[in-house]
Amino acid sequence: MTRTATGKSGNTVAAAAAKEKPAARWPALDTGFRRVQVARAFDDIAGQIRGELSHGRLKAGDRLPAERDLAVRFGVSRNTLREALRSLEIAGLITLRKGATGGAFVNDTNGETIVTGIQDMFSLGAVTAEQITLARISIESAIIRAACEVHTAGDIKRLRENLELAAEATRRNDFFARANLHLEFHMILARATRNPILIVVMEALIGIMRQFIYSIGSQQIADYILPSRKRFMQYFEAGNADAAMAEMERHLKRVNRNYLALLEERSKSKEIVAGQS
Repeated sequence: MTRTATGKSGNTVAAAAAKEKPAARWPALDTGFRRVQVARAFDDIAGQIRGELSHGRLKAGDRLPAERDLAVRFGVSRNTLREALRSLEIAGLITLRKGATGGAFVNDTNGETIVTGIQDMFSLGAVTAEQITLARISIESAIIRAACEVHTAGDIKRLRENLELAAEATRRNDFFARANLHLEFHMILARATRNPILIVVMEALIGIMRQFIYSIGSQQIADYILPSRKRFMQYFEAGNADAAMAEMERHLKRVNRNYLALLEERSKSKEIVAGQS
């Protein structure tokens, strides 16, 4: 009984395995994966995959081998491997997809994880509006200096079009439309640097400012912003980075003072209402 069952089961399993659809092939890359140390398997696996990315042996769009193949290569269980892959997905380096065409795919990263992380810090109260303003002044200074050197006629056109649209929103008394256009002005400047790090950091800071503005709500449109923008453009187009930076710094500090005053006023109003209820 035991001998017969073993023989038939073995043959059946072998036949089924032979008919299995071949696993997705590992990209034809000369990778340096090695068996990991059990005590630090999770970090080791993630570190090795990061290493393949940094050396260019894994590129955006590449699909990693099937779980069972990777588990064998690293000498770990599938559960340990999955934990490592999930950590890389959280970091924004790979995407895990399910289904017949699923697997672990290398992302074409655009800094979204950095943006989300910085914005989450503001949402959780880890940074203040004043700290955001100081960070913006530092980042904008670097952006303005870099953009002064490498901007194109197309960048100048986009900045001027932005100012025209902001002026139209002002005439319509559309606060949020104008606020979004003013924030986009900073993103146009950042993109004019052609520096992905400056662009990503500015995107995160602008996202926080947008969140902050919408939390305060609609307010009277300030009349000093557009004149400041026009002065800035004169300096920027003339290649006077120092004057452009000084104008932007004065503007950002004034905006920060106004927003903080509004925030304090709204906070006091809420306290009064709460005390009367």
